[in-house]
Amino acid sequence: MSKRLIPLLNRVLVEKVIHPSKTTTGILLPEKSSKLNSGTVVAVGQGVRDKTGNLIPVSVKEGDTVLLPEYGGTEVKLGDKEYHLYRDDDILGTLHD
Repeated sequence: MSKRLIPLLNRVLVEKVIHPSKTTTGILLPEKSSKLNSGTVVAVGQGVRDKTGNLIPVSVKEGDTVLLPEYGGTEVKLGDKEYHLYRDDDILGTLHD
């Protein structure tokens, strides 16, 4: 049975992009290269309500590629996959081609 996590409130479930540690020709890459700490949004919560009860939706959507902070987030393991759960306001931005 496969589980699916649906975040609550303004939480965002992200699958981090794992950059290769070596090239296709076998050259080892340094651990701290100029790669961005990024991930793909897998699921989002519905948002939070302000003081007057209006819903403030999450600013990203499923499938977005986002820039993540170096630290933070909650690690979540579902089956054999690893995800990270962030608050919407912890995400630094979206990445576009």
